[in-house]
Amino acid sequence: MTAKKGRGIRQTMSDLHIWTGLLVGWILYAMFLTGTVSYFREEITQYMRPEMGEVRPMPPAAEVAERIAQTVLAQTPDTPQIGITLPTQRDPMASAFWRNPHAEGNRRFEFEVFDPHTGKEPAARDTEGGDFFYGFHFNLHYMPALWGRWIAGFCAMFMLVAIISGVITHKKIFTDFFTFRWGKGQRSWLDAHAALSVLGLPFHFMITYSGLITLMFLYMPWGLQALKTPDQRLEVTSETRVILPDEQPSPRLVPLASLSGMVRQAEQRWGEGSVGGVRIHHAGHANARVAVVLQASRRVSTTPHYLVFDGASGALLKDQSSAGPAATVQGVLYGLHMGRFADIVMRWLYFLVSLAGTAMVGSGLVLWTVKRRAKLPDPDRPHFGFRLVERLNIASIAGLSVAMTAYFWGNRLLPVDMAQRSEWEIHTFFIVWGLSLAYAILRPARRAWIELFWLAAGLMALLPVLNALTTDRPIWHSIAHGDWAYAGLELSMLAFAALHAMLAIRTARHKPRKRPQARRMPQPGAAARAGGAA
Repeated sequence: MTAKKGRGIRQTMSDLHIWTGLLVGWILYAMFLTGTVSYFREEITQYMRPEMGEVRPMPPAAEVAERIAQTVLAQTPDTPQIGITLPTQRDPMASAFWRNPHAEGNRRFEFEVFDPHTGKEPAARDTEGGDFFYGFHFNLHYMPALWGRWIAGFCAMFMLVAIISGVITHKKIFTDFFTFRWGKGQRSWLDAHAALSVLGLPFHFMITYSGLITLMFLYMPWGLQALKTPDQRLEVTSETRVILPDEQPSPRLVPLASLSGMVRQAEQRWGEGSVGGVRIHHAGHANARVAVVLQASRRVSTTPHYLVFDGASGALLKDQSSAGPAATVQGVLYGLHMGRFADIVMRWLYFLVSLAGTAMVGSGLVLWTVKRRAKLPDPDRPHFGFRLVERLNIASIAGLSVAMTAYFWGNRLLPVDMAQRSEWEIHTFFIVWGLSLAYAILRPARRAWIELFWLAAGLMALLPVLNALTTDRPIWHSIAHGDWAYAGLELSMLAFAALHAMLAIRTARHKPRKRPQARRMPQPGAAARAGGAA
């Protein structure tokens, strides 16, 4: 007898690819899609603050920094820490966070958005805008951020394993990229999955690996813990983020020197419009320190590039413009992941390839059910595990599209002066997402796919209509005035509405192949009886 042939490496990798992709695929899909739209989070935030009107010419950065700092100090004069983010062409609003020494509980920091022309809170609706999608992408929601980042990192590690095992499994993956067979059921889904995977394979690997690198000190803290003194740890962390001495404020009070002068001095070194933010420690004390930070869009690496000034005299103390090799590698990978350096063409390329990655994850989830449905004893009555995966697929893919669009509808329909308005926009997202899961459970799977795709298409197509009815900035006005950040979102919504309508039509027309009936073998003796009868 011949020995039974063992499972090869490709078969083993195939199982690994399937199960690592499935177990975290629903979270990965949400992370990929919200991360994809986050490449335009500033534009999304602009759209969700229609009261701000069209973008006006920005005042000089030096004036804005001085104005915002004075506003914050007027509200909280004894704050030990202020961080100011200056406006850009993509984000015309300034913002600031500061520590409130009188706050109770966990709310130690205050955050506010400011009109850079007035230094006051803008007369616009309260919203998280695109920052919600960005934060959800790696923090999730309704849980401590630390938990969310651990879950996101766990899923990213599974994604990395799925990418590597997928390349090993599909030995003809690059050949199959040029082959697509329509209407072939499982074969079509496999072709789509392979094509989407190969299309952005280097990007998918980079974005997954760099996502892990962005939080490497959280996942692998032992290197920092091995350093013996706090000063050594501070020296290391100062190469990856802006660090100012966290010492006790001096008892001697000295007025803060001119911030505008410090910002202008930085612009003389880096160029006009190059300053991205300002950090202030112990304003009004003799040992005050100010860091003027280079704008993130000026370089790929996120390693900090900043000037440190004496806050009392305005003298330049330090030029932090370089980092060690390890910090530089980490900063470049972080910068590639974030894409803040990208111009409009590169940002759209990031968006489209990342969207292909989202579709790759989604098609892999659907392929799991398509492949196994044909093998079920009764495809019309699948077992519980199959039904669970199928319903989660519907809610995670079609339901997420509905929920994300409902977030924009909530922005337009909730009362402008509503208490905790930005939180209720987010609640709207999760309530609709939860309802889509309930709908997927209660309806037949095929009908749930079709109806949720149509619902998403309708909500997306009608969003420009809703905007025209609730604001004074309809899409034709935005196009006529060249406000492409505003009009671009609505045009994109119309394109995605067409895509979801196409998916609904394709799903409605799809006829699953029936499992072929096994041929019945004649019973022993049947031929003899037939012959005798003849």
